[in-house]
Amino acid sequence: MARPGHTLQVERLQAQEGELIELSDVLLVADGETRIGNPTVPGARVIVQVLEHGRGRKVIAIKFKAKVRYRRKLGHRQPYTRLAVKEILLEPVAA
Repeated sequence: MARPGHTLQVERLQAQEGELIELSDVLLVADGETRIGNPTVPGARVIVQVLEHGRGRKVIAIKFKAKVRYRRKLGHRQPYTRLAVKEILLEPVAA
């Protein structure tokens, strides 16, 4: 859930730190009344600021096969981008 002032952690985006980005793929808006997109809500946009880029905690995966001396240890750190929600913009609904 995103509200102005909240921070979100999303998949890594190609943007500089401090840059403002407009996200237009909004799936659901709840501002008194709920609007559900099909697949996205038309006219809904979210303005966010890139706070930082980073990498998540390491996840360890181990492969093992019994009786054949096969062992593999793999590690993975998922890259992310932390965003601060500045404002949520909605176009009025045409009646």
